[in-house]
Amino acid sequence: MARTSIPGYARVKYDCDKCVAYCCSIYERVQVTPKDVRRLAEHFKVTTEAAALRFTKLNGKERILRRRADRLFGQACMFLNQDTRKCTIYDARPDVCREFPDSSRCAYFDLIEWERKQQDDPDVIPLVKITFRESK
Repeated sequence: MARTSIPGYARVKYDCDKCVAYCCSIYERVQVTPKDVRRLAEHFKVTTEAAALRFTKLNGKERILRRRADRLFGQACMFLNQDTRKCTIYDARPDVCREFPDSSRCAYFDLIEWERKQQDDPDVIPLVKITFRESK
């Protein structure tokens, strides 16, 4: 979804409609809170227990969204529409998704726009993978 400017904040310099949903694809873990699970339960009209089982899993002590196969990035959020590259639960999405990015710029949008300009191809999709390592 294209973002608009919010009074008192810097003008937003990205357009989610022109992106391929990097934020839904390249992160292996999207943390969900009990509030997020309740929101999913309400959206799907199921109990919070059913929502937690169906849409999330534990990664150690952290509850995260389930993922599924993705033809561009290998894996993506289970709620990403593979054809439109849009969120299928936009109004019920977790808080971490609502808050991303937390500035007027999105590095992934900057990357895709830069690469498309470099390649002179408005449809090129640079593949990105985020890898985390344990800090010492």
